[in-house]
Amino acid sequence: MGIQIDVVVGYPINDEVERVLGLAEAVGEPVTVSFMWEGREEAERVVLVPAATLALWEHWAPTAYPTSGAGEENRAVAQGPELSHPAEFGAFTLFRRRVGGRTAVARKGVVVAELLDPDEAHWLQEKARNVRQGFMDPKQKAAFEEFLARQAALDDQ
Repeated sequence: MGIQIDVVVGYPINDEVERVLGLAEAVGEPVTVSFMWEGREEAERVVLVPAATLALWEHWAPTAYPTSGAGEENRAVAQGPELSHPAEFGAFTLFRRRVGGRTAVARKGVVVAELLDPDEAHWLQEKARNVRQGFMDPKQKAAFEEFLARQAALDDQ
């Protein structure tokens, strides 16, 4: 999905967050990022989705991302206690939501992107694409599916 970048984030003195967010905004595509938060042993893998792209996906996706009890329990244990204050990184502020695990990324009071679990980002992107394609007339949809079938895999390009 989109672009993949590995980033090591040190508490706010590091401007890597600002660079990654700037890249996501510039390309308008999701960026897969691995954050190595200070004090944690394992990296947190997330997808950074620009706000406009996320709004488009959520417009076309028919339902909210389903949550499973087992996965949420394991995630809650791995993440530890929620922070009570937003985390600032350069010009950006991260607001972690207590429900759903998303993190809103704001610059000067405006949400410019969100950090999503990779599975949720993939699910949203697929649902939005499938619903959007469902609005094509049958001939256009058949031609589009034929076109996609003829395309080389991304790894082969």
